Amino acid sequence: MSLPHQVVSPTEWLEARKTLLAKEKELTRLSDEIAKQRRALPWEEVTKDYVFDGPNGKESLSDLFKDKSQLIVYHFMFGPNSEAGCTGCSFLGDHHNGIDIHLEQRDTTWVAISRAPYEKLAKYKERMGWDW
Repeated sequence: MSLPHQVVSPTEWLEARKTLLAKEKELTRLSDEIAKQRRALPWEEVTKDYVFDGPNGKESLSDLFKDKSQLIVYHFMFGPNSEAGCTGCSFLGDHHNGIDIHLEQRDTTWVAISRAPYEKLAKYKERMGWDW
């Protein structure tokens, strides 16, 4: 359902836009501050031995870093009994091809994890044409 829009003069529109822009800038500053606080959170030591099945067989959490100091772990929602990945996660996957070079320049490795067996994920990845 669409709300009816008021039609105004260019001067009235500009004033309304300036008011909204001030609020948008305030939101951006707040978002930047929250992001800064998130980055400043203390770290927690990982003591559990996580093991993942992947293209290289079983790998530990530390193996997933490869030779990088940072690791992005994306939870790709694909249940053990599912036939396809989550539509949002699949959309992200469609846009991940080619990003590795950018992550490598930032000393970062990216992995997607899921509850589905690796063989099922590998078939889905091939069907979707992903190279990551």
